Amino acid sequence: MPDSFASTSSELDSHNSAKAADVLSGHSPRRGLKGLLPFLGPAVIASIAYMDPGNFATNIQGGADFGYRLLWVILAANLMAMLIQNLSAKLGIATGKNLPQVIREQWPGPVRWFYWVQAEIVAMATDLAEFIGASIAIHLLTGLPLFWGAVVTAIISFWILGFQRRGARPMELVIGAFVLIIGLAYLAQFVMARPVLSALGAGFLPSFAGTQSVYLAVGIIGATVMPHVIYLHSALTQGRIKTRTDTEKIKLAKLNKVDVIGAMGLAGLINMSMLAVAAATFHGKGIEGAGDLETAYRTLTPLLGSSASVLFAVALLASGISSTVVGTMAGQVIMQGFVNFSIPLWLRRTITMLPAFVVILLGIDPTQALVMSQVVLSFGIPFALVPLLLFSARRDIMGVLTSKPSVTALGWLFATLIIGLNVYLLWGVFTG
Repeated sequence: MPDSFASTSSELDSHNSAKAADVLSGHSPRRGLKGLLPFLGPAVIASIAYMDPGNFATNIQGGADFGYRLLWVILAANLMAMLIQNLSAKLGIATGKNLPQVIREQWPGPVRWFYWVQAEIVAMATDLAEFIGASIAIHLLTGLPLFWGAVVTAIISFWILGFQRRGARPMELVIGAFVLIIGLAYLAQFVMARPVLSALGAGFLPSFAGTQSVYLAVGIIGATVMPHVIYLHSALTQGRIKTRTDTEKIKLAKLNKVDVIGAMGLAGLINMSMLAVAAATFHGKGIEGAGDLETAYRTLTPLLGSSASVLFAVALLASGISSTVVGTMAGQVIMQGFVNFSIPLWLRRTITMLPAFVVILLGIDPTQALVMSQVVLSFGIPFALVPLLLFSARRDIMGVLTSKPSVTALGWLFATLIIGLNVYLLWGVFTG
């Protein structure tokens, strides 16, 4: 692994890189899925940000209030995510550097210091939502007070971060296991909820049901792109697999695109399942505050049985723990990339979890804290998106992987839409 992301690599990393190099050079007999496996992993880690506790609250609220109507919004949001995360991953492959490092090299000192400060604030706000989400899940599953749920979350996240010392591949497999848990839990809930298939299909036809549905759609799309994983994804691919020629770079970028489409597609399906389960279970039943995670958990038991509520809490726990670990990794990339400085991961984990403990000890409503953290996150989206689009279109930076004009134009269209929707969302928060 490159020094900017991890200082150690494992035997599993070396074995995986060797297999990948053989595939790129054409010396490997591996074909199909076997040939693809060495290239899968970075997008799986990045995809966790699209299944974090903030997504749980938004999707459940959308399904409870408007049934299946906003499924098309989730589909559109994930298509945007695929393009943006693919650009970030390609930057790492093309340059051997991550986005914060490229910003540090290309832009003047005051700008990169500003970038570092705002990115750290956004990363901590994101971690607040994820950490609280995991603490709520432990509280729901065990009955422990939120404070002790937070302590357990801290212990588990410290343990998982230890896998990073073993290299990239072990961490990819651990995070992949969490994605599998979330996916299986929501597959089971989907079967239990028995959504109406005809209504499910109609949900992919663009439509709204009043201004509130528009506002919620804005929330879903506007909070789709997580700035910290735009930074992180470029670090996950930088130097992960060595390329010797431009031809190998092009081939690697194509195989990486499969990783992005697969991981982001799965994240999209899980988000759609969240909304569909909420629509089938809560919509039209007059349930107040279904978007509140604890209310959703309590309400599932009488409607679908205790196993459904347990599955919901398990999925939330897997989401919260894995996403808070990924957030910590992103924070390390942000600091190393922008200011060429690093601190031990255990120290970063300790610092970034303190706001969650403060929120809990002060008795602040955890769901409201989740919402406000998403507001802070919204401020950071333009700062990650704009340089990504600028750099990915420059041949002197990207070489043979320079984005085509059509891709760049589509990226700017998506960026304008996402930034505009976030401005609208923030305006609504501060004026409504």
